Amino acid sequence: MSRNHRYILVITLVLSVLVRVGAAVYIGNEVEALPGTFDQISYHNLAMRVNGGYGFTFGEPWWPATPANAPTAHWSYLYTGYLILIYKIFGTSPLVARVLQAIVVGLLQPYLAYRIARQVFNPTIGLAAAILTAFYTYFIYYAATLMTEPFYILAILASLLTSMVMVKQTLEQDGKTNSSASENLWRGVWLGLTLGCAVLLRQLFLLVIPFIFIWIWWASGKQLWKSLLVSGLTIMIMVLPFTISNYSRFDRFVLLNTNAGYALFWSNHPIYGTKFVPLLTDEMGSYEDLIPEELLSLDEAALDQELLKLGMGFILKDPLRYLLLSLSRIPPYFNFWPSSGSSLISNVSRVSSFGILLPFILYGLYRSFIERAKPLIMQPLFLLYMFVIVYTGIHLLTWTLVRYRLPVDAVLVIFAGLALVDILNRIPVLKKWVVKAG
Repeated sequence: MSRNHRYILVITLVLSVLVRVGAAVYIGNEVEALPGTFDQISYHNLAMRVNGGYGFTFGEPWWPATPANAPTAHWSYLYTGYLILIYKIFGTSPLVARVLQAIVVGLLQPYLAYRIARQVFNPTIGLAAAILTAFYTYFIYYAATLMTEPFYILAILASLLTSMVMVKQTLEQDGKTNSSASENLWRGVWLGLTLGCAVLLRQLFLLVIPFIFIWIWWASGKQLWKSLLVSGLTIMIMVLPFTISNYSRFDRFVLLNTNAGYALFWSNHPIYGTKFVPLLTDEMGSYEDLIPEELLSLDEAALDQELLKLGMGFILKDPLRYLLLSLSRIPPYFNFWPSSGSSLISNVSRVSSFGILLPFILYGLYRSFIERAKPLIMQPLFLLYMFVIVYTGIHLLTWTLVRYRLPVDAVLVIFAGLALVDILNRIPVLKKWVVKAG
């Protein structure tokens, strides 16, 4: 890394922290239902209940259909734990939690984007990816909210980077030394920790892990199967305590969280027909109204499992409707234009982040594909393609909101960095600056 390169990266990370801390201070010590952030009210209240000695419960009937004082497993244990710890140390101060989160995410997310882009392309593109990540409006906004998104994105980027490094170093060493086997096992532990954190923040990521494992196994020439076993075991060890806790509270098997059934049921309900609506309108009624009345007496875990069966029933009963409904989720998932039904902050964030970068993302994807090394599946670039496709596919087949796309944005920004550097290199005056910075 050149001196100029290092200097620009440090300045980028400092500014990244400053803008996120500024957003945290602006939002302040109150926990309110800002656009797209209602979950932070739940996490805040749940953390206070735990610190008050009430366990994972709410003092009043709570979303999605949890009775007052009843056990809940709907929310991330890991993120709730973060708030519990902060509130115990500093008192019930959401602002402290916001600021600490903003500092960690402000430093690590642009740095991880830089490292991944450097692995896939080169340091200059890595620097561009870091800069774009640092000033991406959505990332700034959510870094200051008490929600899983910021840490979840960090865990995903860390797992992708670890996967790439594992494969690269394995191919370079090619099993020539005894230490390489030991190192790969430790990398397997680290990969398991990053993946486990992602799962504990949002269990949906369990669906992505097999694809990551398959790529590592194949791209490494099938050498890393022991490391993958260690990673899988590490994830199991991280999840198991919560599975045991859930069984003791619900008297039934609940792997981690009670939200898959609710999501599948609500996202595929016949009330949509063949056109998905991210949030139900007043004319459509409330989400709670859609739950059959005879199921409302069930506890949260039992209700989640019954709704999962109903959701699968909607799909199997009319597969064509399900296909059309899934296709209708594409526009709201990739929404980048302002709308009259959205708040000012939502419209500004949407247009000033994904809206501005979308042309660069598309051009970067095009450039990366036509200039790809062969065979593609063996390259770290393929891992990024695969993640974007798989993660997007999961949400198009289930529930779609713009904020669910943010982990994909975190990867796509890297391609926007490729596009930006490519365009600057085609302008003679600016090309000198790019070469100097790199």
